[in-house]
Amino acid sequence: MSAFTDAFDDLFGDPNMGVTVSYQGRPVRALVRRPDRDIEFADITVQTSTALFEIRRLEVPAPQAGDVIVHDGDSFVVQGEPRLDAERLVWTIDVRPA
Repeated sequence: MSAFTDAFDDLFGDPNMGVTVSYQGRPVRALVRRPDRDIEFADITVQTSTALFEIRRLEVPAPQAGDVIVHDGDSFVVQGEPRLDAERLVWTIDVRPA
């Protein structure tokens, strides 16, 4: 185990940071971010809410577009290609409402 692995275990295990979500029907720990994103259409800028899930590779080795994540009763579909962090320990997964 590396120091990074230990730090991520602490972070995901912290009840103030990590939450349990359902990934394809299986409970996993995740960090959830719900940032607003600006989308531009010609001269108009629209602000929309988004959702990003960070999930340890240890728990979900190969997430794929179309997979379903359920958080607080809301369902989300993985869109695009999930990205691994520099240490290749945590996936950042972009989703859209199901």
